[in-house]
Amino acid sequence: MRSSVLTVSLPSLKHRATGKVREIFEDKDRLLLIATDRVSAFDVVMRQGVPGRGIVLTRLSEFWFKKLASLCPNHLISTDLATMPEGVRARADILEGRTMMVKKVDIVPIECVVRGYLAGSGWKEYRTAGTVCGVKLPAGLQESSRLPEPIFTPTTKAHTGHDEPLTYEETCDRVGAETARRLREVSLQLYAAGASYAAGRGILLADTKFEFGLLDGALVLADEALTPDSSRYWDAKTYAPGRGQDSFDKQIIRDWLEAQPWDKKPPPPDLPAAILEKAAARYEEIAGRLMR
Repeated sequence: MRSSVLTVSLPSLKHRATGKVREIFEDKDRLLLIATDRVSAFDVVMRQGVPGRGIVLTRLSEFWFKKLASLCPNHLISTDLATMPEGVRARADILEGRTMMVKKVDIVPIECVVRGYLAGSGWKEYRTAGTVCGVKLPAGLQESSRLPEPIFTPTTKAHTGHDEPLTYEETCDRVGAETARRLREVSLQLYAAGASYAAGRGILLADTKFEFGLLDGALVLADEALTPDSSRYWDAKTYAPGRGQDSFDKQIIRDWLEAQPWDKKPPPPDLPAAILEKAAARYEEIAGRLMR
């Protein structure tokens, strides 16, 4: 099996944070976001990584940041290692293709979720209440149904555990009415642009989440953009409402874990090489289809 990058050490730079996937380092007024090949499921980081996953996530983020820049500025400076500190260039063997140099921004503490189809936690809420994050939806929708129009369903931004859904009114209370209005407006515009582009390549963008920051008072798209980690992509050819859909993401890993005698607490079971390679192929397929 191909090797995976699970850890990154850059002694010459200040280490800022470790996420489930990314390592974040600081270089003066810039940050370096390094996407490893780590993968998590059910909020547990697996012991094995998906080969090349971090490179796919970085390539797609760069692709979408550039494509959507006319709708909203973003924090990306460069993915070219030649523009980065010497300590990064010296580790080109593992950092090439998986590193973004970005501007520091003040992150808005809201996950901006946009849904165009009824799936996941939204489907669960709809079955019991007929709503998603307080948004009333028509009766009679099925799992995976296309919504009459995309809806903005924000959540909290949790550092540990699960993000919690917020109503639009609760979002206004947290960040102010004007910021909430702008978050909703821009998120819906970005989703519409991404969904339209993906549809032209036979891909349905079921839902996605955006993260924003403020830079000199202006709203800036941050973190990642329309990757398989932040978005639910479906193949238009196999789409059929009334059931769950196969996603271009780590679903194959979740499905395998669900079949194991595991309580979803650390330590996780070891993932078979065949499952990891199949997951890697799904990531590479969605990147290839979107970026062709």
